[in-house]
Amino acid sequence: MIWRLTIGSLAARALTVFMTIIAIALSVALFLTVDKIRTGAKASFTDTISGTDLIVGARSGSVQLLLYSVFRIGNATNNVSWDSYSKIASRPEIDWIVPISLGDSHRQFRVMGTTTDFFEYYKYRQSKSLEFTNGAVMADLYDTVIGADVASSLGYSIGDPIIVSHGIASFSDHDDQPFRVHGILAKTGTPVDRTVILSLEAIEAIHVDWQSGGKTSNHTTPAEQIRQMELRPKSITAALLGVKSKLQIFSLQRAINQYNYEPLLAILPGLALQELWSIIGIAEMALVWVSWMVILTALIGMSATICSSLNERRREMAIFRSVGARPRFILFLFMTESMFMAVSGILIGVAIVYSGLFVAQPILDNMFGIWVPITMISKAELFALFGVLGAAALVSLLPALMAYRLSLADGMVVKT
Repeated sequence: MIWRLTIGSLAARALTVFMTIIAIALSVALFLTVDKIRTGAKASFTDTISGTDLIVGARSGSVQLLLYSVFRIGNATNNVSWDSYSKIASRPEIDWIVPISLGDSHRQFRVMGTTTDFFEYYKYRQSKSLEFTNGAVMADLYDTVIGADVASSLGYSIGDPIIVSHGIASFSDHDDQPFRVHGILAKTGTPVDRTVILSLEAIEAIHVDWQSGGKTSNHTTPAEQIRQMELRPKSITAALLGVKSKLQIFSLQRAINQYNYEPLLAILPGLALQELWSIIGIAEMALVWVSWMVILTALIGMSATICSSLNERRREMAIFRSVGARPRFILFLFMTESMFMAVSGILIGVAIVYSGLFVAQPILDNMFGIWVPITMISKAELFALFGVLGAAALVSLLPALMAYRLSLADGMVVKT
């Protein structure tokens, strides 16, 4: 009988009930969307670099070293000398090491000098390797490999010329030594997409006639003469390395941090990422709280809708009381109506989220590098949805109490 009364009462107020259900559905969809994008962004952020045990650079802060070496944000306070890099690379604990040299740019995209080992050992999203959509790794001194965003933004294809600029915001170009696009990387959703990659020797080659940030003279060394030179770098910006045994990570980190010949810093990428995420976690929590406030607003709106319908239902409540309806009957009736609207709103909201994820997943990955996996509802999200049901039951108590306290005579009298 309760269910028949509930369905009949809701059907009599179909439009109002429908709008309330939609409001709850949209608020639940917003909450789940924010949560999934938040966790997806955090996972994508963490998976920017995988499989690298240590990052080595000049002594500064761990977050600063992570930002400029991995995310291409900011600049190094100092460089690492090639002699120190060579001594570290020769340590028996190291399985592989990849040097990185930063400092130049190309039309607002960062230029990175490295070796071909970078394409073999750089991993992202746990274990994914870099792939080429066209071309291959550098085969000549003046070859370059560009990221997917560089290619799409500037319209580059294989064989196109590239002029590297000196510094990040500089109007001085190395136009006497143009490069050509030899490879275009597939989209990764990492800073590699926005990077122009050269060889370490190429970085040295374009700076043959430069010293202290400027040209030493008006004379330009011919490219063929530069090819004959020993283009070993004097210093690098940072290095990514992997160890043979995970048990050796901390001892190697300690040895590098205590290096006597120059001040160096070795950081664990995972710990530095956690530190960085804790700094920007305030915005994350703000989004979560906004989502909860939207859900609370929808539930309060549902309670207001039920309360506003009490005047229309005073005779109904009075009849129930006149035939001996107990307080718990009226309470259960209102709670059943609230729970029906809440459950309907939750189911529709979940359907909206997963339908939207199915459409938006490749768009978010291609445009923003955020991979949001389509997985089952997590325990945290499930607890949150049960919390919404509990809150719906609580907000139904006020209209239920108001309905029961309406006097029988007041409910039976027809007012004019």
